[in-house]
Amino acid sequence: MIRFGMIGTNFITERFIDAARQTDGLELAAVYSRTQERAEAFADRYGIGLTFTDLDEMAASDRIDAVYIASPNSLHAEQAVLFLRSGKHVLCEKPMASNASEVREMFAAAEESGAVLMEAVKTTLLPAFLLMRENLHKIGPIRRYFANYGQYSSRYDAYKEGMVLNAFRPEFSNGALMDLGLYCIYPMALLFGKPEEIKASAFMLESGVDGEGTVIARYPDMEAVASFSKITDSYVPSEIQGELGSILIDKISEPRSVQIRYRDGSIEDLSEPAGKPVMSYELQEFVDVIASGAKESSVNSKACSLTAAEIMEEARRQFGLVYPADRKYPQQK
Repeated sequence: MIRFGMIGTNFITERFIDAARQTDGLELAAVYSRTQERAEAFADRYGIGLTFTDLDEMAASDRIDAVYIASPNSLHAEQAVLFLRSGKHVLCEKPMASNASEVREMFAAAEESGAVLMEAVKTTLLPAFLLMRENLHKIGPIRRYFANYGQYSSRYDAYKEGMVLNAFRPEFSNGALMDLGLYCIYPMALLFGKPEEIKASAFMLESGVDGEGTVIARYPDMEAVASFSKITDSYVPSEIQGELGSILIDKISEPRSVQIRYRDGSIEDLSEPAGKPVMSYELQEFVDVIASGAKESSVNSKACSLTAAEIMEEARRQFGLVYPADRKYPQQK
């Protein structure tokens, strides 16, 4: 059994616990919070036996084997490197880090220690996405990838009233691209690799982060478009267009309904709703990679995470969006 520690006591961690209880091969062993009171309250609620308020102490503990990091984006790299250097496996919530340089440092720490590092992106490991990927060849030469995710943030009303919560603060490496755009860009990186060129634009909020934006990527024989927003809702599905047909994807972050619509008018249904909590699939992949002795996931891989980070970094450069975390690296000033 892989003994898991959790960093963070937010709603994402609660979803992780729900998924963990339906995943084979792991035990929820510990939780970290900045205050003992909150750590104990969270642990008592979910029957977790061990609490920490000091990350160094947690990383040194011989009572955990792996950690799930669900802290603010700006803390991912520092915390992941700490645990990786202590020989702990790390499942890091998306986005992996603030920028590509941090992602490289994280994977270097994983390689040095022999621990597994994986980005917790659910899309690419869900049954409907895997089935779609297996059938991608059926639509012939691909000419366009269009991914769309617009979801009005539950924190945007507070923002408009003058209360800037973490979701709209650059010091936490947040914004629409990092929060929702990654769901469009990560599958693109997995399916098509690194593009030759990107062009990006965004509507910037006064707090200093992007409220919505678009990334257009050019590949040798196709183009890709990622559209994302935290200040409007969108009901348009995502689509992969080929010369023989197109694949329609109902929701790029959590694909359930997937159809191939061929040029002759016929439709092939590839829908496969998740039969358990959606985070269970990424968690099972992580556990299986560790159990197999592999160094990384073949799906949510080092190459995929780095490519996605590089695309988003270049998009932010074109937005004019610089995070405090970027200033650690001279080339990103």
